[in-house]
Amino acid sequence: MKRQQICKRLCLASTLVVLVTQPAWASEAVNNNSNIASKPQSLKFKRRKPVAPVKQFDADLVALLKASINPSANAKQRQQKPKRTTFTAQKRSPAPKAPQNSPAPATPAKPTSNNAADIPPKRTPPPSRLNPNPNPLQFPTLPQEVRIEAIDAISLEQALELARRNNRQLQVALLTLERSQANLREAQAAEYPNLSVQAGLNSRGSDLLSDSGNNTNSNAGNGQISELLNQLNGQGGGSSTALSGTVELSYNLYTAGARTARIRGAEEQLRFDQLDYERISEQLRLDVSNDYYDLQDADEQVRINRAAVTNAEASLRDAQALEQAGVGTRFAVLQFQVQLANANQNLTNSLSQQQIARRQLANRLSIAQSANVVAADAVEIAGLWNLSVEESIIQAFQNRAELQQQLARRNIAEQNRRIALADNRPTVALTTNYNISDTFNDEQSFGDDYSLGANVRWNLYDGGAARARARAEEANIAIAETNFADTRNQVRFEVEQAYSNLQSNLANIQTASVALEQAREALRLARLRFQAGVGTQTDVISAENDLTEAEGNRVSAILDYNRALANLQRAISTGQPR
Repeated sequence: MKRQQICKRLCLASTLVVLVTQPAWASEAVNNNSNIASKPQSLKFKRRKPVAPVKQFDADLVALLKASINPSANAKQRQQKPKRTTFTAQKRSPAPKAPQNSPAPATPAKPTSNNAADIPPKRTPPPSRLNPNPNPLQFPTLPQEVRIEAIDAISLEQALELARRNNRQLQVALLTLERSQANLREAQAAEYPNLSVQAGLNSRGSDLLSDSGNNTNSNAGNGQISELLNQLNGQGGGSSTALSGTVELSYNLYTAGARTARIRGAEEQLRFDQLDYERISEQLRLDVSNDYYDLQDADEQVRINRAAVTNAEASLRDAQALEQAGVGTRFAVLQFQVQLANANQNLTNSLSQQQIARRQLANRLSIAQSANVVAADAVEIAGLWNLSVEESIIQAFQNRAELQQQLARRNIAEQNRRIALADNRPTVALTTNYNISDTFNDEQSFGDDYSLGANVRWNLYDGGAARARARAEEANIAIAETNFADTRNQVRFEVEQAYSNLQSNLANIQTASVALEQAREALRLARLRFQAGVGTQTDVISAENDLTEAEGNRVSAILDYNRALANLQRAISTGQPR
């Protein structure tokens, strides 16, 4: 009966403490919820400015890009007056199919009129067999586990989707962001009081194994066993069993600003990790684009070198036919054989680079161990830039996550400085507890007591440690400000560099397209002259080399333009809306 009364008293005391402190908790919770509801507003990123309409470019360039799609209709295009057309900076649509070993020839993008009712193409998800093993600790041990069994053609959009879903660095950044959210919740827990309950049951006694001398030798064993049972039941003369319980409530009423500084520091750290996630996403977008363009470049080099082998074989057949007819020389045949051997060697090297480029993209996408990818998109212009260099610089200053990260570092250092200074300031803590205790084998009733208190703590002298930590954080603030200025200058240089490369490669596309047409015509004339006996094999070899170089220059100009466009988009961070 007494034990039941004690348990009821403990439960009643705990209920009273909770009821007394419930209004304070409710007010704290309301204030904290209002703060939490308002804090994400300050953590939101600024909206990016909408992209202005695309500017109109030179009509001759547009007509030339049209004509390069169909070289046979070049004459008709030059006779007709080209209409003034604008390009839309749209994402390329994936091609239906692309042979694995025969990449499509390089063609500039078709211009799209702003007046046309363009219907966005339906996004095709990447094949499911490209998804990696969900177990990150997978460790292949057999050759068949890493053997390439599936090769899929994917577009650039599909590659970007795979990267956002599978890239390991991006996954680590997301886990870091979740960790910062948990750290913020831990810091916010300091705004609530702490409630603890403690209970204990203790039994004490004497003469547990010792002989008291009152029993005979024959009954000593039975007497000790009986005494032991009596003591365990609380009936021995020298034993006692006591029950005690404590309910304690404590709250740090005033922390000299340390609690608020820790919460704000955790918020800034969360914002820093959000910005870092955006930075990694933007950099991943650039890296995947560059890897995809490198793969397209490798495919085009294979195509060009195969065409060079075909041209060298045709020239060798012509030289051998002339030698058999008695109008050619053995020297010409040997020269074309050397030309064919060099073309075959270049083709072998380009095939190796193509395989390396495929595996580089597969590694970036973190696809399955037994899968490989090839480029499905044709080499074409990815889009035209519609902002001036000055507008691009201003937009980069507003959008780059690196600049905002330096400001977040500065704010974190400021909060750490406040935490350090709070160590030399007074703090106030409130405590209240309720205790109950009872000894079972006595005739007295149980006892209880309570206490209310306020404790003030002031560290008057710590040898200057707190102020030293504050000065160190002030230095971190200055470092963050200096890094901000350096990052700002670096961002401007990146924009200017990418913009300059973009403009120069846009002009190079026009020049390379004209040179390619001229090289094709020169090779045709050189072969006709050689077959008619009025030209030399040197002219044909030179014309073949010029054609190979012209094709490579045009492909390089288009892909370099796309790389510059990707770098410019990265420089102003246009891929992720804030």
